[in-house]
Amino acid sequence: MERKTKVEAPEQSQDLFISRYFELPVESLFKAFVVPELVAQWMGTKVVKLDCSVNGQYLFETTAQAGTVFELRGVIHDFLSNRKIVRTFEMSPTPFGVQLEVLQFEAITENTSSLNMHLVYESAEHRQRVLKQGFSQGINMAHNRIQEIFNNSK
Repeated sequence: MERKTKVEAPEQSQDLFISRYFELPVESLFKAFVVPELVAQWMGTKVVKLDCSVNGQYLFETTAQAGTVFELRGVIHDFLSNRKIVRTFEMSPTPFGVQLEVLQFEAITENTSSLNMHLVYESAEHRQRVLKQGFSQGINMAHNRIQEIFNNSK
């Protein structure tokens, strides 16, 4: 299956650049990241808290097949509706550390949009460990679910 989500990982860098084109209005794409019920659907996680205001916090919980509960949490640093979210992201218990995420949403046409993400890890080594865990495949699958959720709601 073709990976529609593109992941660029410059050598010796702590950055990841992710881009994806969606057949969705930008308002729908943005909702997928800020409406708790939608986040839970495409991430396959429990949304414990999601405060999308500046300095707001979020907390998600997900359970792995082995029964380990992972917490995904962070703080919103910038929030421009339908345009941009800047946040931190941390998953525990893992050794990956805190990362900075800049998500930019852009309307291409009335019914199409794009998502561009810039992720900054604590180090190039942390980023490499995340990539070795199947990150590229996982984010592509998650983005596919966003598209499917809205396709199925028509």
